[in-house]
Amino acid sequence: MIRDALAFIKHYRSGKKRGGTTNRQAFEKILERLVVRHVSQVRERSAFYREWWGSIPSEQWRSFPTIDKSVMMAHFDSLNTAGIAKAQAFAVAEAAEASRDFKPAIGNVTVGLSSGTSGNRGLFLVDARERAGWAGAVLGKMLPGSLLSRCSIAFFLRANSNLYESVGGKRLSFEFYDLLDPLPDQLKRLERQRPDVIAAPPSVLRRLAEAVRSGKLRAKPKRIISVAEVLDPLDREYIREAFGQTVHQIYQCTEGFLGCTCPYGTLHLNEDLVYIEKEYVPGKDRTFVPIVTDFSRTTQPIVRYRLNDLLTESEQHCPCGSPFTAIERIEGRCDDIFYATGGGVDEDEALVTIYPDFVTRAIIGASPAIAQYRAIQTGLDEWTVELELPEAERDMAEERVRAAIAALCGRLRCRTPRIVFSAYSHEAGIAKLRRVERRCKL
Repeated sequence: MIRDALAFIKHYRSGKKRGGTTNRQAFEKILERLVVRHVSQVRERSAFYREWWGSIPSEQWRSFPTIDKSVMMAHFDSLNTAGIAKAQAFAVAEAAEASRDFKPAIGNVTVGLSSGTSGNRGLFLVDARERAGWAGAVLGKMLPGSLLSRCSIAFFLRANSNLYESVGGKRLSFEFYDLLDPLPDQLKRLERQRPDVIAAPPSVLRRLAEAVRSGKLRAKPKRIISVAEVLDPLDREYIREAFGQTVHQIYQCTEGFLGCTCPYGTLHLNEDLVYIEKEYVPGKDRTFVPIVTDFSRTTQPIVRYRLNDLLTESEQHCPCGSPFTAIERIEGRCDDIFYATGGGVDEDEALVTIYPDFVTRAIIGASPAIAQYRAIQTGLDEWTVELELPEAERDMAEERVRAAIAALCGRLRCRTPRIVFSAYSHEAGIAKLRRVERRCKL
């Protein structure tokens, strides 16, 4: 079945059609068969899903109730098909975090711990077959050359894993860079390694780009890949200019290898590995919350898992010819949507939604002097805006940001928040960078 899907993708890219059916429609039929077969197998092997789905037929899988991280973690023991208890998995993962030795596993199953930016840590399980499949998918989609070519990869992450170590081989060398290590030590290692590929969170790539500009880093990788954090337009442009190349992206989380960029730099969903339903959000064209079914994993099945992310589809067809959905941008998390009090004297005072992309565009469009920023909602109608820029430009830039946010709120018919400005303070490393972050509960 998977070979049929891959053959069809190749056929699709040739620009042909099958029997009058559009390419996308034919592709959807293949995916439907893959998902139905997968959920039937999961129903047999996972006690949780058997009970969760009840008597709903596999063919009606879109009627299955969704799950999220809280549901998955609450039913971890009966959801996974490897017979691994949550307490046992946490013990292995936490020991690895403390020792920084990420090789231990439970049998042939790799255990990983998510970073828990939402405040709730998650576990992921993958067996040897799934590790090999993940490595093959990542290498096939993201290497700058042929799989037969030699390639040196530098991977910057909060934690290493057997999952990532599976990338290594005779022609591929893989070096893990711990985000807890000091930047000067990392730069020395990069100079020795001279990697062909650097994959890192954008906040780290930004620091490496600064090192390139200052002459502290002379390595010239063939490909730069952003992982683990939302790639902000400001960071993307800065990194692109420093390294002189397109910044590629991998969109991955505990729930699967969800997307990556094509040679043209367009982010596409990996619909050969996952089926993504789109829950469109009101008041924001083409923006949706993804509901993920990963039909490549059975150790920890992911079926109709509602993510907390906001994705915006591209209006344009990508010239690469892929049948996979093109994504214009990852806006951030649903938890980071800002809210403001509606209207004035004669207006309804219901809360008004302010999406992260609106906040980003208002701030970075206000002044070219802004090098880095963070916007944090600390209370209803109260924001803190951190800016990195020359002191001589600060007063004017803050005035322009205030005016841009006021104009945005005017268009959205909501009250302009009280804004407190401060110096940019995020330190790249163990904590994920969130350019737009809501810290208050409304």
